[in-house]
Amino acid sequence: IFLQQESKKQPFMIGISGSVAVGKSTTSRLLQILLSRTFSGSTVELVTTDGFLYPNATLIEQNILNRKGFPESYDMELLLDFLNQLKNGQTDQKQTIQAADFIIVEGINVFQNPQNDRLYMTDFFDFSIYVDAEVANIESWYIDRFKKLLDRAKDDQNNYYHRFTQQPEAEVLAFAHQVWESINLLNLKDYIEPTRNRAELILHKAANHEIDEIYLKR
Repeated sequence: IFLQQESKKQPFMIGISGSVAVGKSTTSRLLQILLSRTFSGSTVELVTTDGFLYPNATLIEQNILNRKGFPESYDMELLLDFLNQLKNGQTDQKQTIQAADFIIVEGINVFQNPQNDRLYMTDFFDFSIYVDAEVANIESWYIDRFKKLLDRAKDDQNNYYHRFTQQPEAEVLAFAHQVWESINLLNLKDYIEPTRNRAELILHKAANHEIDEIYLKR
């Protein structure tokens, strides 16, 4: 207790970034399991920044729906406020995150700097990880994921991807490649990959998803 204010336990916060489809979510879940087993009795929470994307209606109103996933499509003020609360040991019922020993924050934008702000996203993290891979491999994984989404949607008319299952496969795959090149690859090159060197640990994955190189800052 300091100045009659009760101090709150601060969690150890880990940021995980990388391209769309590179395997951030899988890496985060595996790390969550590893930490839970290594530090028995500790609580490990996992947060994704996807929850801080502006609603589609807002993106349409601002004419940036085609920029979904780019920096301007996130409510960075809300995200920073959320991270600040977590870092100071405060719970957030709205985001259903309770006080934890470890918090893993995963997203393509976790190392990006907020616009017109002196704060750095990395200031909130005690450790940071970037999941890396060759662009050709990431594109291949993106297309594979797209195919899996189509397979799951074929019998569900309410699924967003169901409409694509009614179109010729070659046409749908051409569309997927176009989305990769015009949106995800552009986002990777311009906004995600430039933040790679802000990470303390870089995990490089080979074509089979196995980690073949690890870079750790001294």
